Amino acid sequence: MRNDYRAPQEIYNHLAQVLRSSQFIQKQGLGNEIPFFICPYNPAAHVEMERIRKQLTSHLSQEGVKVLDINLYDLSIQLLEERKIWDKIILNETTWDKNKLIDLLRNVLDAEKHLIPAIAGLMEQNKDYEVMFLSGVGEIYPYIRSHTVLNNLQSTAKQQPTILFFPGTYTHSPEIGASLDLFGRLRDDKYYRAFNILHYNVQ
Repeated sequence: MRNDYRAPQEIYNHLAQVLRSSQFIQKQGLGNEIPFFICPYNPAAHVEMERIRKQLTSHLSQEGVKVLDINLYDLSIQLLEERKIWDKIILNETTWDKNKLIDLLRNVLDAEKHLIPAIAGLMEQNKDYEVMFLSGVGEIYPYIRSHTVLNNLQSTAKQQPTILFFPGTYTHSPEIGASLDLFGRLRDDKYYRAFNILHYNVQ
């Protein structure tokens, strides 16, 4: 299946227009749905998208829109360091059984028990944020899945809009429903409660 990814600069222009609008910040037009959005992009443009996300965060801040920017990979390393596991992983990664390592990471970084409470702590420290960015989902696969993060985050982050930057596709179809396909080829899982931010238009 052909992936019609938007160019990074086009994504930036669209997000800059949408995120500075009161319509988006006030969650108009969403009804009672949780304000979760997916921003899919070409995995080959990951480095450029990282630059664009940081630039967008800075520009929005200058315009008075505060963004809470969370990289899930960086947060995962922080949690491993706090548990004094990170150095052991770096030292022994090449000799440990791969499946056992993944099981260890999945346990220590369990979304419900550890990752979401850490995100909630950052939200508490930045109470005045208006939009939350989540990135790093490609780097934390397969020990953390993006749909698992979103499912567990629903009860915690439901006041302000959350945008998950996703290196892959987010599609809706009558045949397969809603699907998150990491890197455009790995089925992360079905997730129905998010909107595609690239289809959101301000009036």
